[in-house]
Amino acid sequence: MGVLPVYRWRLAPVGYATRRQLRARGLRPGGQEVAAQLERPRRRRGPLVAYLYRVDLAKPVRPMTPARWAALAKANTARRICPQCRTDAGYVIPTSLGTCVPCAFPSTSLRSA
Repeated sequence: MGVLPVYRWRLAPVGYATRRQLRARGLRPGGQEVAAQLERPRRRRGPLVAYLYRVDLAKPVRPMTPARWAALAKANTARRICPQCRTDAGYVIPTSLGTCVPCAFPSTSLRSA
């Protein structure tokens, strides 16, 4: 991989797209290398960088199979189970807490009783 062409934000030529733009068109990079990059300057920090891929080399997104849907459902269910009390919280447990809200913040009235 040689030196990548760098374009300013919103000035990329036609035929290049980011991963999100490809996905919105129903495409994926399909193993191709990054073709170029966008840079958006910022004050006091380094520029924001977005990688671009060639649209003509992109491949269609693979369809979801029943096995993939099942695996996704299983993973999302696991994210709802509290590791401390082992119950389904009814929501995805925040990684910042690591447990459901009742386990993370037990009621003070229950402690004093």
